[in-house]
Amino acid sequence: MDVRIEESWKEQLAEEFSRPYFEQLVTFVRNEYMSGTPVYPPAKLIFNAFDHCPFNNVKVVILGQDPYHGAGQANGLCFSVNKGVPFPPSLMNIFKEVSDDTGAPPPADGDLTRWSNQGVLLLNATLTVRSGCAGSHQKKGWEEFTDAVIRILAQKREHLVFILWGSYAQKKGAFIDRNRHLVLSSPHPSPLSAYHGFFGNHHFSLANDYLQSHGKAPVVW
Repeated sequence: MDVRIEESWKEQLAEEFSRPYFEQLVTFVRNEYMSGTPVYPPAKLIFNAFDHCPFNNVKVVILGQDPYHGAGQANGLCFSVNKGVPFPPSLMNIFKEVSDDTGAPPPADGDLTRWSNQGVLLLNATLTVRSGCAGSHQKKGWEEFTDAVIRILAQKREHLVFILWGSYAQKKGAFIDRNRHLVLSSPHPSPLSAYHGFFGNHHFSLANDYLQSHGKAPVVW
């Protein structure tokens, strides 16, 4: 199956694209986009996280769950929103921790493409969602696909940083070899859990310390 995705990822994921579950997933997603009900992100941005962050450029992986399901929010990068869109609560808390941890001033917008372009793979477990219906595209095949992405990175690359916020991400990344990569875990940045261990986790400075200790450029968060 010919999937429109960045070339290095097309090569790495070729086996996944030929599996029956992925063909079924493509049929489901295509029908959803043609249904008349809005689906997010826009179809051309489904693989945006990969298009901005080629396989060999990945230094950090941040795992999310679902794309935002409100109009104009999702842009294919987990936790990210388009310029001009108000910050969702989780993203606001992420920026607060970045500022507290690194001293960086709060950004003018919530578009995290600037992180992707530096080697941060902003990967949602499920890459599409129906408007106003959180979780509507779960258990259709996306989770199997994104598990494969994590597995390939964990096996073929070394000294990556995997950032797992919340129990869902932690379960999804449970198999990652902690001797080969740095795995940072904490509660989720949502308002329900941010004050129970997300704030003060220092994940952004810890990630940069690890990258620099292995000869990689730090991320400008």
